[in-house]
Amino acid sequence: MTLLLERAVAELAKLPDDEQDAMATILIEELAAEERWAESFARSQDKLAELAEDARRDLHAGRTTPLEPLDE
Repeated sequence: MTLLLERAVAELAKLPDDEQDAMATILIEELAAEERWAESFARSQDKLAELAEDARRDLHAGRTTPLEPLDE
């Protein structure tokens, strides 16, 4: 466990039980969401490669328009 995570856990341990449970729920849900995103991204690699190839074909065929940078 990293020092930062140890520090966070120590701070959480100072909270009342119901607040600790609420924070644990948030953390668990966030970790699950990250795992779902990683799995979804991994399954989409073929489609992303196909879209990239389509974009390259459009570029070489002259069917694209350069984007102009926005003035800040």
